[in-house]
Parts: sequence; structure tokens; C-alpha cells
Amino acid sequence: MTDRYLSVDQVAELLGTTARFPRRLIEERRIRYVKVGRHVRIPESAIEEFVQARTVEPIRVRRGALRRVA
Repeated sequence: MTDRYLSVDQVAELLGTTARFPRRLIEERRIRYVKVGRHVRIPESAIEEFVQARTVEPIRVRRGALRRVA
């Protein structure tokens, strides 16, 4: 297993958020984490899974499928 373990601050920087967001994800058990003594570490794969699960793909609409109503 070659997964890197990131601190809360590193995860926040990676996601472009404050440290409060990853802490909330941990508290609500919405993301996997590992406790190392009193420290909390988040595997990089857990971040990838979290982002992948919440990625919204664009809707592809055929031309002419949506018509304007006067």
C-alpha cells in the first residue's frame, strides 16, 4: 500500500478550503481517516473517492431538444 496520509491542513489546501471543512467531514464520518496517536490523517485515496463520488457530470442535450416558449 503506497497511500500517502495527509494532515487536515494538507487536505484543506488540496481541496481549496479552510481546515474547518475536512474537520467537519471527519466529525460527520463522511470521509475515511486514520488516527495515529492523537493525530488524524486522511489517505489520499479517501480524498479521491470523496471528490469522485460528488462530481456532477454535465447534461448533454441534443440541439433542438429544448425549445423556447414565447
